[in-house]
Amino acid sequence: MNGESRPIAVTSGEPAGIGPELCLALAARRFSRRVVVLCDRGLLETRARALGLDLALSDYRAGAPAPAGALELLHVPLAAPAQPGRLDAANARYVLALLDRALAGCSAGEFAALATAPVHKGIINEAGIPFTGHTEYLAARTGTRRVVMMLAGAGLRVALATTHLALKDVSAAITREELATTIRILHHDLVAKFGIARPRILVAGLNPHAGEGGHMGREEIEVIAPVLEALRSEGLDLVGPLPADTLFTRRVLAGSDAQLAMYHDQGLAVLKFAAFDEGVNITLGLPIVRTSVDHGTALELAGTGQASPHSLFAAIEAAISLARA
Repeated sequence: MNGESRPIAVTSGEPAGIGPELCLALAARRFSRRVVVLCDRGLLETRARALGLDLALSDYRAGAPAPAGALELLHVPLAAPAQPGRLDAANARYVLALLDRALAGCSAGEFAALATAPVHKGIINEAGIPFTGHTEYLAARTGTRRVVMMLAGAGLRVALATTHLALKDVSAAITREELATTIRILHHDLVAKFGIARPRILVAGLNPHAGEGGHMGREEIEVIAPVLEALRSEGLDLVGPLPADTLFTRRVLAGSDAQLAMYHDQGLAVLKFAAFDEGVNITLGLPIVRTSVDHGTALELAGTGQASPHSLFAAIEAAISLARA
């Protein structure tokens, strides 16, 4: 299968959440590349009937695209019946099976890229499977020592130095080595995947006022600033460490290509305020292209038909663009 004909794999995520019905919306959407949904067939059919949707499913075959108007499906069976809004630990391994099948296809060149609907971390852990998120899981499965989580939308590209950590653990996780690796991955993928010849990256401090000269914390002085100075000597265009409360103002953002936050909510609260329902989660540093929605499973909306599919649309469009690059 040549590069341009390889489809984008879309995993439907937590079966009790909104992922399956977001995938149903793909049937009416035209993309410039084939899109294959990985899900349980009965789950999609049941959810479509409950929402009063006409659904035409076409079984995925590598060399045969689906007929126009049909949703191309790679069937992965549920472990237990799924009800909208009702989590069931019995289906935790099903959720991971979706990812494993899509990842195997991407690694083998069967799929051009992977776009993921949301999963529920808590129920996977309740099933006895240690799981902190898509980003970490895909890194482990591909043998990638370090990946970077970045969300994009509304003109922002916000990457994270740490991801799903308790706030009390963030400072210890930001070492010189880890921060330098994060910035190198971010810079590399902005060049290689986004086509930005010399990306300008704004880097936030960890503490209020970026530490106020050491009076509100010394991480900026002892870790962040020395790393930035060393990487600047290698030719990277880095600005910071900047106070996070002013980094995301229009004047400071002007001319930048990406922004690096030190922890999850420091950067993503801003991104989701600016681009919720249209933001895209992109995993940098992987040997495959992976994008995702910027929201969770929204159990309270599951089965209502009220969940917006626009973030999934955006994730697929981003996957197509990055796969082409």
